[in-house]
Amino acid sequence: MQLVRRFASYDGFEISYRVRGDGAPLVCLPGGPGRSVEYLGDLGGLDRTRQLILLEPRGVGATADPSDPATLRVDRLVNDVEALRVHLGLEDMDLLAHSAGAILATLYAAAFPERLSGLILVTPGLAAVGVSGSELETAAALERRAAEPWYPGARAALEKIMGGDLSLEAFRGSRPLFYGAWSEAAQAHATLGVSERHVAAREGYFADVTLDAPATRAALMKLTAPVLLYGGELDPMVTPGVIREAATSFHDATVVVQPGAAHFPWVDDPAAFVANVGSFLG
Repeated sequence: MQLVRRFASYDGFEISYRVRGDGAPLVCLPGGPGRSVEYLGDLGGLDRTRQLILLEPRGVGATADPSDPATLRVDRLVNDVEALRVHLGLEDMDLLAHSAGAILATLYAAAFPERLSGLILVTPGLAAVGVSGSELETAAALERRAAEPWYPGARAALEKIMGGDLSLEAFRGSRPLFYGAWSEAAQAHATLGVSERHVAAREGYFADVTLDAPATRAALMKLTAPVLLYGGELDPMVTPGVIREAATSFHDATVVVQPGAAHFPWVDDPAAFVANVGSFLG
């Protein structure tokens, strides 16, 4: 069963979140940016052992569009995450974030290190710590999929995205590259949580943001909670090499790379994902 609840953030703006499962709370941040938590689902069955608290960011899903577009910025969204923690009555919390949501989670960890008991960054965006893959790494990861029948069209769509095309057409066309196998499950999952309405949230996430990577890395040294950096072997955007490089930004980091998985490892192999994350959480 999944419940939709709401809370007032630091500025009085009402934000929605979904609750599913039982157990100790695990606060979850979606990626995209501008993608509804619908696509996270039950994270492969992780809700059988943890209560998932799935935050809907401003302008996304069940949360309304804010009157002030500046509050869509990733650095401003840090305050919404902290307001959720306070609303839940948690002294500290386990926090999981996927893809672009990991940039928000990293900035939160830098601002509120004492409020985290565990941090899980899944196929994470790492701009907050100044880590990004090289064009050669990305090209090599993409070429591993070159024999797939869908590859030419998906590669062309991805190049459009990398050239600045944020259309849903380009997004849909690129999707096979982001899964370990373009299975029925992957195809059903590919556009969950995606909406034309979310464009403002997507564009506003990085609008006029200055990310000070050295300052963030320095602040993260105060984070004593363990960190799990979780990658997919076939992920073309966040390669295993990038994941390992990012580990040095954290005091206590563990790296796990899931074999045969790409950008959505809980879809590619739910059992492996739940086992690995569950082992980290203890």
